[in-house]
Amino acid sequence: MAAHCQVTGAQPGFGHSISHSHRRTKRRFDPNIQKKRYWVPSLRRTVVLNVSARGIKVIDVKGIDAVVADIRARGEKI
Repeated sequence: MAAHCQVTGAQPGFGHSISHSHRRTKRRFDPNIQKKRYWVPSLRRTVVLNVSARGIKVIDVKGIDAVVADIRARGEKI
């Protein structure tokens, strides 16, 4: 599963792990991506979205219909 949120657009960040002796090694900060199924009344079917934890909260506030409309307006296939 790709570490990319379909709602918020969150994707991995990059940085360094710093040891006790302050040696730096590259690391990757992945967002908390979950695969969730939602019933979309306007489409009369379920959709499966890869969403971050923050994306789930956005869906709770705006509603699934508005979020799906935004995703389709960007040209992403659902």
